[in-house]
Amino acid sequence: MTTPAPARTPPRTEAGTAPATALALPLVVIAGRPNVGKSTLVNRFVGRRAAVVQEKPGVTRDRLELDCEWNGRPFVVVDTGGWLGKGDALDAKVTVQAERAVAAADLVLLVVDAAVGVTTEDDDVARVLSRSGRPVLLVANKVDNDRREADAWELVSLGLGDPWMVSALHGRGTGDLLDEVVRLLPDCSAPVPEDADAGGEEQEAVAIRVAIVGRPNVGKSTLFNRMLGEERSVVHDLPGTTRDAIDTQIDTAEGPIRFIDTAGMRRRSRTEEGTEYYAMVRALQALDHADVVLLVIDATDGVTHQDQRLAERIGASGSPVVVILNKWELLDAESRRDIVDAVDDRLAFLGESPTVKVSAQSGMGVHKILPALGRAVEAYHHRIPTGELNRAIRSIQAAHAAPGSRIRYAVQGAIDPPTFTLFATRRLPAPYLRYVERKLREQFGIGPTPVKFRVRIGS
Repeated sequence: MTTPAPARTPPRTEAGTAPATALALPLVVIAGRPNVGKSTLVNRFVGRRAAVVQEKPGVTRDRLELDCEWNGRPFVVVDTGGWLGKGDALDAKVTVQAERAVAAADLVLLVVDAAVGVTTEDDDVARVLSRSGRPVLLVANKVDNDRREADAWELVSLGLGDPWMVSALHGRGTGDLLDEVVRLLPDCSAPVPEDADAGGEEQEAVAIRVAIVGRPNVGKSTLFNRMLGEERSVVHDLPGTTRDAIDTQIDTAEGPIRFIDTAGMRRRSRTEEGTEYYAMVRALQALDHADVVLLVIDATDGVTHQDQRLAERIGASGSPVVVILNKWELLDAESRRDIVDAVDDRLAFLGESPTVKVSAQSGMGVHKILPALGRAVEAYHHRIPTGELNRAIRSIQAAHAAPGSRIRYAVQGAIDPPTFTLFATRRLPAPYLRYVERKLREQFGIGPTPVKFRVRIGS
């Protein structure tokens, strides 16, 4: 089966800017109407269940970008929400996200359900893609047998050439499709900058991973878009709009940061089977792999029981936390005092975590988030030399000895977060460990990060 080779396109750049020295990876966008198997195809490309999949339309809403590689050619594959010409306000926003992804694409795969045949929505999407000027491959999905293959030729009427026949669920034909995808991608071999270090000693800065978490509809996606400066996530008043963990890397004064916008976390009893369950799994995975967490709380609701439970889950992950009180502008002076007191009381177990008051809608206070993140990450990597640590431990014990025990010496065994091993003659009670932690924080200015202690008993 052959298709006309579309013209190759130049590497992506932001509108109005010159191409960067280090060229971006090619962008392959998966488009089509709802429930044709786009997310299943994305998962097949990346080799894992990275996108939420369920047998009902409207599961994918945001753009989900994932790294992919085939035959040594790396590229980025983008899963988009279902494209609908008509629908409610949320459907319209999902469609806009898909259109934005196509506008930046190096190659578009239009996925059509071969078992259903050509629909009015497929015709509408095909016309839009034909006018976009982007190279397009027509993909006939759910071709599970020879009979379906014969039916799939009906899709030629869309005017996008011969269809590539695949079964994303079973993998049938996806290898041939990927061969064609990488053949059509532009060459993105990055030129070596003139001032590059000849010795290769300089390394690219590693991006800080920042997970944005919170209950549904507290403004996480609005905050995510505000910090990125574009509408990267679908924002709607309907709770649960975000389904996947959507991540985007940006360069900031604090260095490169990869923000991950997660689905709202509900109580387990209110989490539906299927879509919401897998969205929760993605959010928890993002939380466990984060360097720092932004816990977004709706200030107009106060600190709820679910906020407390979520904060406990964050505390267990060991990541530093920055508490974001969103919708601050809607509170009067008394309500502001009440919510600050509630954070101090109900989230006291988060310790030194800073609190930032913002309005994600207007942008008020958002500029304070990056410096707070920088301080949290710096504290997360804090290390104390062994000699200074043991002099401090001796001073701490001289001021207040441990009841029935003595710390013989201490070492900092790890960072991320700072983790100390205390070699003691007997078990150290929890109140005394909190005392030691407080004194170490004061003396060494450890800052807003969790601190862990391990106690080893010996004579």
